[in-house]
Amino acid sequence: MVDTMALLLPFGRASRTPRTVDHPAVGLPADAEVILDAPDDHLGPALVAAGQGAYEPAAELLAATRLRTRWEYRDGYVLRLAAFARSRPEWLQAWCAAAPHDPDALLVKAQLAVDHAWRSPARAELLRGVSPLITAAARADDRDPVPWRIALDHARGSRAGHTYFGELWEAALRRAPLHYGCHVAALRYLASSWHGSHRECFDFADRAAQDAPADSLVQALPTRAAFAYLTDGCGPGVPPERLDAAADRAIALSARFLAGDLWPAGMRNKLTYVLAQLGRWEDALEQLRLIGPYATSFPWSRFADDPLGRFLEVRDEIRVRAAAAAPGRAPADDPRSGLAGRVHSGDH
Repeated sequence: MVDTMALLLPFGRASRTPRTVDHPAVGLPADAEVILDAPDDHLGPALVAAGQGAYEPAAELLAATRLRTRWEYRDGYVLRLAAFARSRPEWLQAWCAAAPHDPDALLVKAQLAVDHAWRSPARAELLRGVSPLITAAARADDRDPVPWRIALDHARGSRAGHTYFGELWEAALRRAPLHYGCHVAALRYLASSWHGSHRECFDFADRAAQDAPADSLVQALPTRAAFAYLTDGCGPGVPPERLDAAADRAIALSARFLAGDLWPAGMRNKLTYVLAQLGRWEDALEQLRLIGPYATSFPWSRFADDPLGRFLEVRDEIRVRAAAAAPGRAPADDPRSGLAGRVHSGDH
């Protein structure tokens, strides 16, 4: 019998350490119950099959997202499948050989190539060689915004100019004006291009959120701007009330999903970090309750080589500080007290 959990590595549980902390009084699952980057019921079987060398379930999964125009899910699945292919490439190689013009295979191949180039010291040069793969993925299905999200990431890594970036951004918006992945890619490009001018990043994020429906993931974009600000030395230019407003907008979005829902887990993990950095311990604790057992590598991988361990450490600190901030207790310390730890530079 195949060990499915082994095939799903690095999607692991906290039980790799002797910690068995339980938090029933505050509604949090025990540490040993927390899972890092848990795949959903559709992605999980595709990853298990890929671990066995079979690409067909992944092909069926991505074809379904394209048929139903479920672009946000498609984007997330492509990122996860490409990450899996970095260490287990055989299934993707077999897929590309069997169907070299398949839009879904081309998309995963392009994402994998960008990921590979991004980790090289010669990033900009290698990324220029990836352009034909992204073009092929975009041409394979003209409706699909995900190749354009990849193109926006590529533009940032290859130091493309603003004019070219603007053309990519317009092309992405024509296909899916509310696609969250494209908005995040654009925000990252702008942050890099403006060299830390966070006010402009907030302006971009706020305008996008104001134009989006209340249930759109784009409502969480200002929180991404807040995250960038809080992990960049907290330079001048962003008043505290703007950070709080970004968090409030994301809290309202989070409240639209059920507790323990896997789909908004990534958004809730980032929001928890921002709330903790703002010293909003009770709000952060409530997001931890909503997260339940679903930790995500980002943002915690930015601060530690063990993102699951870092999530659990921060969760403990939030629990303690929320209790200390309760009525009748002493106030918490400075919220920017090094809770995050050191920042890694590899994320893209």
